[in-house]
Amino acid sequence: MESSPRIFLSAGEASGDAYGAALITALRKRLPQAAFSGLGGRQMEQAGQQRVVHAEDVAVMGLTEILRHVPSVYAKYRKLVSSIRSRRPDVAVLIDFPDVNFRLAKHLRRAGVRVVWFVSPQLWAWKRGRLRWVQQRVDKMLVIFPFEETFYRNRGVDAEFVGHPLAEALAAPLPVAQEATQPATQAHESGLPVVSPQNSRLAYAAQHHLDSAKTWIALLPGSRWKEIHANLPTLHELAMSDLISGAAAHTTFNGNTTLQPSNPAEFTHYEFLLPVASTIESSALQRYIEELNAEHLKYFGPEASTLRLTLVPDAAEALFHARASVVASGTATVLAALVGNPFVMVYRVSALTFALAKRLVQYPEELQARRDLNGNLPVSMVNLIAQHRLVPELLQDRFTAANVATALGPLLKDGPERERQIRGLQEVRQRLVLANDAESAQHRSPIERVADAVARLLLASPDLVQPHQ
Repeated sequence: MESSPRIFLSAGEASGDAYGAALITALRKRLPQAAFSGLGGRQMEQAGQQRVVHAEDVAVMGLTEILRHVPSVYAKYRKLVSSIRSRRPDVAVLIDFPDVNFRLAKHLRRAGVRVVWFVSPQLWAWKRGRLRWVQQRVDKMLVIFPFEETFYRNRGVDAEFVGHPLAEALAAPLPVAQEATQPATQAHESGLPVVSPQNSRLAYAAQHHLDSAKTWIALLPGSRWKEIHANLPTLHELAMSDLISGAAAHTTFNGNTTLQPSNPAEFTHYEFLLPVASTIESSALQRYIEELNAEHLKYFGPEASTLRLTLVPDAAEALFHARASVVASGTATVLAALVGNPFVMVYRVSALTFALAKRLVQYPEELQARRDLNGNLPVSMVNLIAQHRLVPELLQDRFTAANVATALGPLLKDGPERERQIRGLQEVRQRLVLANDAESAQHRSPIERVADAVARLLLASPDLVQPHQ
């Protein structure tokens, strides 16, 4: 009998949206009659999910930020719980997003639904008490960082390292440089980005109205509005400093008046690429940039109105074309590492959230991580995987435009610091790729491994097909 399983998926962030969409695509090939519902973004909806709640409506971050959004988030959460009760799914896949997904896991367990968790919450960093929730509520934990499998297995959780989806989808990275041609991206069969050499730097410049003679820097401030509001103003100031210095260098004095260039942007050294996450509306982001431009008019004069941050649709492609980048802590740092793009990691949250995190974060013995002179543990996943501070980290008060410029400078020019980071990023990528079983004739991607796990759990219900072979 042909099966018609009901599969509940919950992802609340841009990266989870991409993984969820890829997983839906893989599962639909196995189970054409499957129905998908739950919490997701636009990509999951396009892949076939009936969204009970939109990820854009619940994308908040940090303890104090969540508290401010409690009424709205709780209403959406209750809507998800109601959907679980009214139309019980056969299996659930929870993707990261622990503040909502842990609570959904409780209701799924009560309803007798088997639960797969894909992309582990960072319980190895803090909130270690939630480990018992994993033990009680999760049937299979599928992790994308190698040290996580050991962490969970040592604590009695059925965990499996499946490899990082982006490491699988992206082709072998190249040292990023301002050269005539650079690889671009196209759709991987799983729905994740994959490198294609079809698009040259000149074609990319023409597509996005960029100056190919200038150095390009990618800015990735985050995939949630709270992150953008916290991080983008400083990155905007970084871009503004380039505009102002270019204008100053070409300002003349004829003995009576000061003559400024009519188009200061013409004399800048850099152009800034700003990828738009799937959870953010491009038009809203452009309006916010215009607000920042207007704010800077008060301090820098009319030349500030000519500042342009170029919005582009794909982060991987932007990173391939950029000379270097500034990336907010999160999945985007792993993407930059996999692409091979040298970068500086930045992040800013509320003072209370940071103080609590600094006090509560404690890494397990599986992670050999040391505090810096300011007492901060490494934050970037890239540094944790590398097991040393490969990438500069600028957090909270240290995250200023001047400090970013200082840290970014050596990565923009050929030299030992740039080469050291590129080599280190290649080593990180190698650690994120799971070797396939030599006895297996068929290559298994991380997404396919997740689909295998979901199919195995579905076998516990009647009238369901065998896992894909």
